[in-house]
Order: sequence, then C-alpha cells, then structure tokens
Amino acid sequence: MTKRPKLLVVQCAALGWNLLEREEGRFAGLTFAPLSPVLPAVTCTAQASFRTAALPSEHGMVANGLYHRRLRKPLFWEQAAEQVQGERIWQDFRKKGGTVGMMFWQQSLGEPLDLVLSPRPIHKHRGGMLQDCYSQPGDLFDRLSAKIKKPFNLMHYWGPLASHKSSDWIVAATEFVLQMPDVRPDVLLTYLPHLDYDLQRHGPEHPKSARALERLDAYLRRLTSIAETEGYDLLVFGDYAIHSVNGPAIFPNRALRDAGLFQVRTLKGAAYPDLWYSPAFAVVDHEIAHIVVNQIDELERVRAVLDALEGVDRVFSREEADVMGLNHPNSGDLIALSQPGRWFAYPWWTEKREAPDFATHVDIHNKPGFDPCELFFGRVPWHVSQDSSKIGGSHGAVGPASQVAWASTRPFQPVNGLCELAAQVKQMLDA
Repeated sequence: MTKRPKLLVVQCAALGWNLLEREEGRFAGLTFAPLSPVLPAVTCTAQASFRTAALPSEHGMVANGLYHRRLRKPLFWEQAAEQVQGERIWQDFRKKGGTVGMMFWQQSLGEPLDLVLSPRPIHKHRGGMLQDCYSQPGDLFDRLSAKIKKPFNLMHYWGPLASHKSSDWIVAATEFVLQMPDVRPDVLLTYLPHLDYDLQRHGPEHPKSARALERLDAYLRRLTSIAETEGYDLLVFGDYAIHSVNGPAIFPNRALRDAGLFQVRTLKGAAYPDLWYSPAFAVVDHEIAHIVVNQIDELERVRAVLDALEGVDRVFSREEADVMGLNHPNSGDLIALSQPGRWFAYPWWTEKREAPDFATHVDIHNKPGFDPCELFFGRVPWHVSQDSSKIGGSHGAVGPASQVAWASTRPFQPVNGLCELAAQVKQMLDA
C-alpha cells in the first residue's frame, strides 16, 4: 500500500522576494526562490489560484472583494467557498481517502474538507460583536483555545491593534493540530498574517517591518521543526510583495463623482453611494481598481476620466485583460492599475462631514473597497483614521519588483509562477 504524502502548506502574507533577495533567499533555515504572483497580487486571489492551479479568469476571485451584479453590491472578504470556482488540487486526493484541512484561509467556509478553522464573528444587533471562529469539527476551536489558554483575538487580526499576536496564536494552533491524531489531516494549509501589517503601515524598509520579518523567521523555524517531528513536508510561499508608497493615494470615485458619473444619496449630511443608478463607480483593492459601468454608453467617458487621473498606470477593458488572466464576469467593465508606489482609495467625498458612518470604523464588509487606513487609529477614540497619507506600503500590481518568495523541504521542480507550483502539489497528491 502506497503511503499517502503529508504536507504542511504555510502561506505568509507579504512574503516578497524583495525581503529575502539580499540574503540570496536564505531565511528561517530554508532556501527560498523567487516566484511570480498572479494578478492582482492580493490574498484572496493568490489563495484561490493555489487551491485551483488556475488564474482568476477561471476561478473568479479577481480581488479580495467581488461586485455582485445581481445584488448591485460589492462584498469584500466574504467567506463562502463557492465563490472560488473550479476543481481543487486535492479533489482526487480526497476521493482516494486523503484528508485535507484549511486554517485561516479565505473563502474556506463550506469547503468540503476534513478540517476548517476560520474567523467568524457574530455581529450584534445593537452594535459590537461576539468574537468567534468557525470550525469543523465543531469543537475544534474550543479545544485549541483551551490548549493555547486563550481564544483567538480578532482585534490582532485586523484593525489598528493588528499585530504579530495573530500569528502567535495561529502558529500555536497549527502545532497542536499536527499533534492531534483524531483531527490532523494529511495536508494542512495554514496562514500567517502579521508581516503584512507593519509593511503596509510603514513600508518594507522600516525597522518595525524588519522586526516583523524576524518574527516570521522564528515562526517558520517552529513550524519546520514540528513538521519534521510529525512526518510532514513543508511548503512556504508568499502571496504578494509590498513595496514603498511614494505618492498620494488615487481617488477614482472622487473623479467619477466630479464628472457626474458617480451618484450619492445624502442622509443627515453624509454622502452614501447610490450604486443602483450611478453610471459608474470603482471597487478598489490596493493597486487595482475594478470599474463597474452600469451605463455602457458612458464607457469611453469613464475610461477618459480614469486615464486622466495622476498615478494611474493603465486602464483596460475586461476583454483586453484576457492575456492577464482577468477576463471574468466578476471583473469590472474597465480595470485600472496604479503606477508603482501608488494605490487606489475608495472614498468619493472630500469634506469630512460627508463621510458615511462606516468610514471611521473597521468595516470590511460595507466599504466598497479595501481600506488600509483601518490599520491606524483616528483622532476620535476607537475610530479609525481617514488619512491616506499614513500608508507606507502597498501591493497588487505585477511587475519585476512584485515577485514573492517560496521554499519547500520537498524537492519540487523550479517554477516561474504560483499556478505552476500548485500544479506540482497536485501531481504530488495524485501520485
């Protein structure tokens, strides 16, 4: 009987080749190599491409959030696994009796796996939330919290208090799962988020970012040790490389509003977006913006508005994005990429009195775009900042400086891109 492979996959947010190049790829006792990310180089897209060995044009995760055309609503960070289209690289492996688990990966809820662990807070009717993680088996989160002697704190996972403490908990939980014979799967995918926070706040050259990288070194050495002890090979890869911001944020929705193409509803002085009747609006995510054009006869005028924005590198149609792997119904009718060192911000207002209530809070679901300002406190206690000039690093566009890093204790063949790496993992599982 052939022994099933055992593999621990560790996806590290923001582990770019730019952080390891000076050391010639030697880091955490492993030898890393550069790898081309998918476009856009963001978490949900990268994780979807790894689990399917396919580009966004096939799996549909064209950003961290999708515009749902039937709902006329952008939804970021939704967790339903069905959002990722296509066959998983472990599908045949599981049919043959192999087991697979996923910890803290996006779009994991409902995935037919043997183990799932994902943050899933309960938002209370009168405000606030009950912190919780969803798990399968159902008692797994409680068991891990008891072993670690504390539950997972979502405040450390995102927001102004986001820090290495999130990775502390996940590393400990991963170690325990690998030592629990009744639940540990043959293949376990886990995620370490902390490196991203200070690189976005301060940029990759800041001393705080260097300390975050040092912590990652320690985490990976711990996971390498436990993997070896428990008979697992280890695969580590980054989803994107963060580079320094060197110019102001780009505000496509402000430009579209000034051109009469983005409409708002004013309620108690605040300007809320009218996505039902706006001819166009931008759903932004770091260095990429998906522009939805509801009135298609305005498409060329919308393109002209975006082309005229300082900091925009290129604007192209969904069909023109075919060669980039972004031709999918979930993509915008137009897609914009920023110049290096620039990024897209979602606000459509300039006067603070017009800011919707969600602008001053960590609200990853209501904002029609990713908001890195949520990593900073604002001037009002427990409010988040609206000052886009604070952002030190960004990512998403793909170019020579955007390569990520990967390493493995298993002798995979050299690869150029993330989908190729995923395809090799599939071959290993199918053998």
